[in-house]
Amino acid sequence: MKLTKSTGILLLFMAVPFFSFAQDWHVGAFVGISNYSGDLVKQKVDMRYSRPSLGLLVRKDINRYLTIRAAFTWGIATGADSTSKQADLVARNLSFKTNIFEGSLIAELNFLDIEEKGFTPYVFAGVAGFGFDPTAKDQSGNKVRLRPLGTEGQGLPQYPDRQPYDLFSFSFPFGAGVKAILNDKWTLGFEIGLRPTLTDYLDDVSRTYVDQNTLLAYRGQKSVDMAYRGDEVTAKGTTPGTYPPDGTTRGSAKYKDWYSFSGVTITYRLGGGNGWGKQKAMRCPVFR
Repeated sequence: MKLTKSTGILLLFMAVPFFSFAQDWHVGAFVGISNYSGDLVKQKVDMRYSRPSLGLLVRKDINRYLTIRAAFTWGIATGADSTSKQADLVARNLSFKTNIFEGSLIAELNFLDIEEKGFTPYVFAGVAGFGFDPTAKDQSGNKVRLRPLGTEGQGLPQYPDRQPYDLFSFSFPFGAGVKAILNDKWTLGFEIGLRPTLTDYLDDVSRTYVDQNTLLAYRGQKSVDMAYRGDEVTAKGTTPGTYPPDGTTRGSAKYKDWYSFSGVTITYRLGGGNGWGKQKAMRCPVFR
């Protein structure tokens, strides 16, 4: 079919957004570590409890200084009283571990034009939804799911203000990083990201102990055993305790739990061209 000059120009302008669309999208992966902060680990990052994390991500360059990122990331949160420097926490003797599966939408603010400079520091912030399911090992070494046990009286009629917690919650990722262009296709980065959450039960610990006999009657011996573990303490200089009275502090509901993902990103640019910076000259088509 013979194209007129005006038709050719129209098609060219229609195609430009598609070239731009391909050039401004990146797909890639994240490899790093995860950490937890809450009732069992006070520090925001405690390397003794760092665990591996992996993720997949998609980036879209909105302009030279703003990038939007969607990602799915897996990591592990874990902690234990046994390593605390506080004697009362060692005596409490609680521990937990959970997988975290996070989906996030994050905005990155780039300080430099990466196409011009070859690298840029950036800060980021966003929102994420994540799933978790805390577990702990009993005295026999068997893994036990903690939420069904209602260790703090969740769901019991005697404690109407304590309902079973959701295993899905929201967090608010923020942090900083740096990324550098390796070539026209590949970009390498490193970032540190913290996640304050809307749950205080990432570790299954939040408020106070409930009455032992009530917990035993409604939830069984396993719930009692996992709610209070001070009777299992074997640390030097620590005397095994007995189940505390109803209302005794078990955790603190004042602050919600945190987790973090930090590590390396590697992304691949879809399509051709150099993106936002140094644009390769395009030969204009000749229509006859």
